[in-house]
Amino acid sequence: QVQLVESGGGLVQAGGSLRLSCVVSGSIFSIGAMGWYRQAPGKQREWVASITSGGSTNYADSIKGRFTISRGNAKNTVYLQMNSLKPEDTAVYYCNAGILSTFYWGQGTQVTVSS
Repeated sequence: QVQLVESGGGLVQAGGSLRLSCVVSGSIFSIGAMGWYRQAPGKQREWVASITSGGSTNYADSIKGRFTISRGNAKNTVYLQMNSLKPEDTAVYYCNAGILSTFYWGQGTQVTVSS
């Protein structure tokens, strides 16, 4: 059974940094692309960043230059380094992984940025 578990969220002041982690357990040898999404209160879930199994990355314009996505050496872990955080980055952040044509989600981790 595939499970994704995020960690690293919390409360930070504007301008601060946080590093989110997501670990995939289960079919770790079939993990393809991984990514991060976020959902702010009253808004739809939006894509933040993604990374392929080969290490190619893509970012949403709203966070480009401030956030960095990376994968661990074991390929079943994905990170999101978030710098220069803004109050508008406040949201629940979700990890996503593509495994054998199915997308799996974590339970989310709350990030709150105070002004």
